[in-house]
Amino acid sequence: QVQLVESGGGLVQAGGSLRLSCAASGRTFSNNARGWFRQAPGKQREFVAVIGGNGARPIYADSVKGRFTISRNNVDNTVYLQMSELKPEDTAVYYCAADRGILTMPTSPGRYDYWGQGTQVTVSS
Repeated sequence: QVQLVESGGGLVQAGGSLRLSCAASGRTFSNNARGWFRQAPGKQREFVAVIGGNGARPIYADSVKGRFTISRNNVDNTVYLQMSELKPEDTAVYYCAADRGILTMPTSPGRYDYWGQGTQVTVSS
């Protein structure tokens, strides 16, 4: 059974940093895209970042570009999201996701096959 488990969320002041982790078990995703999404109360789930399994440059949402960095460790089957210069509008539940396809870099949540349970990130002003 495939499981994705996020960790690292919490409460931080504006301008601060957090590092989210997403550990996968049940199968390896070395050649698969791993993505991060977020959902604020009353809003739709939105794309944050994706990293492919093919060495392609990661893709970021414009709202986080230059502040967030996605990375992966295929040995540990883990993907990370380093978040810096956090703003109150970054407050949301953050979800990691994995795609069964290879050579893909999807930015739509409907393209992903596996999801974590989410971790809350709250940025105070």
